[in-house]
Amino acid sequence: MFSDVEFKLKKRNKILFSRDSQCLQELIKLIQLQNHRTLVMWALDCAKLPLEQFETKYSDERRPRTCLELCADWSRGKIKMPIAKQAILDSHAVAKEINDSEYGALCHAIGHAGATVHVETHALGLPFYELTAIVLKHGKDNFPKPVSEKIDYYYYRLLYWQKNTDKLELHWADFLLNDTKPNKERLLSEKRNYAPK
Repeated sequence: MFSDVEFKLKKRNKILFSRDSQCLQELIKLIQLQNHRTLVMWALDCAKLPLEQFETKYSDERRPRTCLELCADWSRGKIKMPIAKQAILDSHAVAKEINDSEYGALCHAIGHAGATVHVETHALGLPFYELTAIVLKHGKDNFPKPVSEKIDYYYYRLLYWQKNTDKLELHWADFLLNDTKPNKERLLSEKRNYAPK
């Protein structure tokens, strides 16, 4: 199940997971069934744990937290995209500045969680990067169990938000209220499956 991850780890890739990762296929299928609001709630919720982990080591660095806060505001129509976009870019910038692969991956995970407000295809950036951080933390011989547990966590949190997002009756930005637009992660998958090999 993790042979592709082990291969990428051996090659010293910076990101160890992708849309082709065998271990993520069930989660990806579930993501493709969701409306945009549900994926926003899921991503912002799941990003709280990597943020907490990041802040235990880098307590003075506020940009990843600001990213999540401003992207939540964007999703509610309280601010416009340029402000949130800059916060997302700032979270990604932290990753380069700290020169710490594990915690830098957490910053990228948080940035992608925030960017899910823009488009559904960013939702997978959260697991790609957070799972990479978990592998880096636990090492090549000890990562399968914590990675599997985290994937299960993502899956069950997404089931929770699938059932509960609209029950909360939150105020949403207008662009997140249009359920007639197809899920862009599903469209991307269909495009990839029909592309000539």
